[in-house]
Amino acid sequence: MSVVFIKGDDETLVAQAVQAQIDDLVGDGDRSLMVEEVAEAHFLGDSGEASLASLITAAQTMPFLTDRRVVVGRNLGLFSKATDVAPLIELLALAPETTDLVLVWERASTSNRMPAVPKPLAEALKSAGAEMHDAAPSGKGRKAFLQERLAKGPVQLTAGATRAISDRVGDDVGRVASLLDTLASTFGHDASISESDVLPFLGEASDVPPWELTDAIDSGQIAQALNKLERMTVGGERHPLQILATLHNHYQRALRLSGSGVRDEKAAAGILKMTGSTFPAKKALNLSNKLGPAKVNRSISLLAEADLNLRGGSAVPPDAIMTVLVARLARLSAA
Repeated sequence: MSVVFIKGDDETLVAQAVQAQIDDLVGDGDRSLMVEEVAEAHFLGDSGEASLASLITAAQTMPFLTDRRVVVGRNLGLFSKATDVAPLIELLALAPETTDLVLVWERASTSNRMPAVPKPLAEALKSAGAEMHDAAPSGKGRKAFLQERLAKGPVQLTAGATRAISDRVGDDVGRVASLLDTLASTFGHDASISESDVLPFLGEASDVPPWELTDAIDSGQIAQALNKLERMTVGGERHPLQILATLHNHYQRALRLSGSGVRDEKAAAGILKMTGSTFPAKKALNLSNKLGPAKVNRSISLLAEADLNLRGGSAVPPDAIMTVLVARLARLSAA
């Protein structure tokens, strides 16, 4: 028995990772005979109560007219508690040698967020020698993931082409597979692709994560900050109030640290009541120290003014309100 565990919160990237694993396991076999997929609808059934019984049954069924079975369990984020995954942990120890398991930890349709993998399941997967895949890493890991996908693609990209794709794709890494397939079908497999070759295929700039906007503002780079804002509003279709909430939280942290006298990120994390990584606390402390009390207070005033204007206090279009706000905040950091 082999076990593959795929985790991710990007539907496109997860689907691509699952398909790649199925293709690898099936090989030249008959997919219609080898593969059985069990998803949320099977887990809920008519009763609406979640149960892993259908996945357990599928995994323990012996192959018919073939040597092996590939059983895919989707939407496993539906089972977020340790007691929920007990049958799955037992299965990892008892599944037939003729079964290959592809377990997909993704959120259920009824959930707004993907839960953490229960610790007992994580330990059982490690004991079973599961092959682990993060289909949609976040933050800097997402950039590394993108670079790896580009490097392993069907065409050879120059440094300029790689940079152009990275800049335009942004946070929407799911676009990469279809883009690379298009380039391969146009120019041929293993063709050398330059920046001028790839530009006509890139389309509109995609979304970027919020920290790219706040980093650009904090560094005082007005043009870059406005570019990130446009990417979030156009490519990401984010509402101005969503972006304003991100900025408000960012500056509220700096305000709470302003005048506190803290000198290190651990102490800052304590004041901000943050757990886990202290990196966000470090960024908040750096911003607070860079701006000083007067500019932090001015930033909060600008955010409050923009909030009122977005909620009907001004006839100025929302995009223009946000452009002025971001430019002013960046200027405070640049001064």
